[in-house]
Amino acid sequence: MKDIFDSVMLCDQCNGKTEKTQVSKDGFRIRAWHCPKCKKLWYHPLDMRDYQEYILLRNKDFQVKLREVGNSWIVSIPKEIIRFEEISTAKVISLNLDEPGKVVLKFTKIRRVL
Repeated sequence: MKDIFDSVMLCDQCNGKTEKTQVSKDGFRIRAWHCPKCKKLWYHPLDMRDYQEYILLRNKDFQVKLREVGNSWIVSIPKEIIRFEEISTAKVISLNLDEPGKVVLKFTKIRRVL
């Protein structure tokens, strides 16, 4: 299936040819078209959908379980985050203590992030 970003887009105000560009929002790469004459900007609809999904997840406060198993502790990660990051079951992730009271998980495959 061909992506809409592969098409030529004309400006609806001046009828000029637009240029393809990329915009970064919160480290998220969003494809866009820019009209050099009007300075108008159109975002790629699929990238904006992914960005909006990210914003909803980022603003949501998850309450998760912490359990002890042997000499380790397990934290449950909500399905919404796993689906968004497209994580499979046997994936190894990076974990570090960023500062007191703050643990950071890093997934090996980061979607559309610069």
